[in-house]
Amino acid sequence: MANLALLSLVLLRLFVVQAGGGGGGVDDGIGDDGSLFTACLAAAGVGNVTTRQSPAYAAALLVSVQNLRFAGAGAPKPAAVVVPASLQELRDSMRCARAAGLVLRLRSGGHSYEGLSYTTTTEEDDDRSSAFAVVDLAALDRVDVHVDADRRAGTAWVQSGATLGQTYHAVAAASGPALAFSAGSCPTVGSGGHIAGGGFGLLSRKFGLAADNVVDAVLVDAAGRVLSRAGMGEDVFWAIRGGGGGTWGAVYAWRVRLSAVPERVTAFVVNRPGSVRSVASLVSTWQHVAPWLPDEFYVSAFVGAALPELKKLNRTGISVTFKGLYLGPAHEALQILTARFPEIGLSDLDPREMSWIESVVFFSGLPEGSTVSDLTDRVLHQKNYFKAKSDYVRRPMTLDQLVRAIGLLSEQPKAYVILDPYGGAMDRVGSGDLPFPHRKGNIHGIQYLIEWTADDDDHKEEYMDWLRWFYDFMGEYVPKKPRTAYINYMDLDLGTNNWFGHRVGGDVDESPNPEVEAARAWGERYFLGNYDRLVRAKTLIDPENVFRNAQSIPPLGGAQGMTRSTRGISPKVTSNGSTHDS
Repeated sequence: MANLALLSLVLLRLFVVQAGGGGGGVDDGIGDDGSLFTACLAAAGVGNVTTRQSPAYAAALLVSVQNLRFAGAGAPKPAAVVVPASLQELRDSMRCARAAGLVLRLRSGGHSYEGLSYTTTTEEDDDRSSAFAVVDLAALDRVDVHVDADRRAGTAWVQSGATLGQTYHAVAAASGPALAFSAGSCPTVGSGGHIAGGGFGLLSRKFGLAADNVVDAVLVDAAGRVLSRAGMGEDVFWAIRGGGGGTWGAVYAWRVRLSAVPERVTAFVVNRPGSVRSVASLVSTWQHVAPWLPDEFYVSAFVGAALPELKKLNRTGISVTFKGLYLGPAHEALQILTARFPEIGLSDLDPREMSWIESVVFFSGLPEGSTVSDLTDRVLHQKNYFKAKSDYVRRPMTLDQLVRAIGLLSEQPKAYVILDPYGGAMDRVGSGDLPFPHRKGNIHGIQYLIEWTADDDDHKEEYMDWLRWFYDFMGEYVPKKPRTAYINYMDLDLGTNNWFGHRVGGDVDESPNPEVEAARAWGERYFLGNYDRLVRAKTLIDPENVFRNAQSIPPLGGAQGMTRSTRGISPKVTSNGSTHDS
């Protein structure tokens, strides 16, 4: 029946186009294509659909818009938001969008830093295909946990709409304090997008990325096929684990490996204010210590002039906040810090012992007094406007360099940086084992952020320009060939796709695979030598480029009207083997 409905809708679409003499009034996404989409969904029995004409439209769209920079009137809006409740409804939603000629946006948790899971950019599509639909996976949030008899290992099937908080809650409920899943700290982040980009978190120095722990997946491709790991093949299975979300198809569910953790772990958060030089000295020591601590010990550093730990004391000024998790008792954590990092200050460190799931709440950013059950709330209640960028560091900065950088941060209280330690298990995974290449030799990541409120939104360009300026300043101190970045901290400043005509001067670029070569400018910054293999995987699974956005991997010959060509790209991308750059 669904196939008959789709056939009918395709015929109706052809009639509308012929009657309208062309594209037919879809510039705002609510014309004929939107009507075709909703009619197709109704015929297929998909009920949870909200169109622009509905009074619930704003709520359906904005509930998972986590960066308010993309919530305003100027941001492109979808023709409809559909929330599939089953695998079949997901397939029907995707097929109906294609039949209606709508671009697909897949939203898991809505935490895309550049809003690409629920909006579009002017660069990525021309007027002919600006209409789009959001397929929100929020109702596909089941987590099925399987624990081994000895409770020392297990796996979980995690549907892509499940948030990290829901996932952690389900793992702890099934295993008690015995098992954990290595992923990020924000509980409202959707597992689908997080794992698709790699997924770094507080356990990554011990157990690797979230994507390192994926053992199987269920993918719905552009043709509506439901593919397991065996069905999609190893090249595509490799690509979906770190190659970015919204690119390969819709991952319905991930099967993830769970890891044994102690019954009691130790957590602390401590803020150290001071002069620019004293804060720089602490960060310098951190750079020489944190990446080489035991794998069980994670200590990150937040640096800024208005950090929340200091604001709670009604104080301002430059400071550094250290957040530490140790997989073991407090006395062991103190012994290690006494020997390796006494400069952190031990007298008032106040390390607390708790279960792993309680540590998730501790570092979650939820309000004080929150409990484990609060992890299941998928709504982010404190949203803001922000812009982010990222770097990777392979050698510590000198103290004088840190003084200059932190001095600049002290002058902009809306900005801060997060330094995440690498090393440990991150060093023991090859740079080509998954698309995420930032492994051995990287001592820490840097996340640059600037945040503001609605009252300050008139100055957003000023704030974003400041962050870009500071990022340019930091370029002197990080690797530059290329300067690397993390796909989950998406940054459109690095470059965007243009699917409808690359130009060199005033002429159209007629070289083979221009989209592939143009995207290399940003693709190799996220993926280094893995970029070509990702192009090959994209060409295998989505040669017509149905799943695309401003920073999705392009297929060979991916633009409309182009013939797929293997000229002008690394031969490794067209080989039959699994060779890839590393």
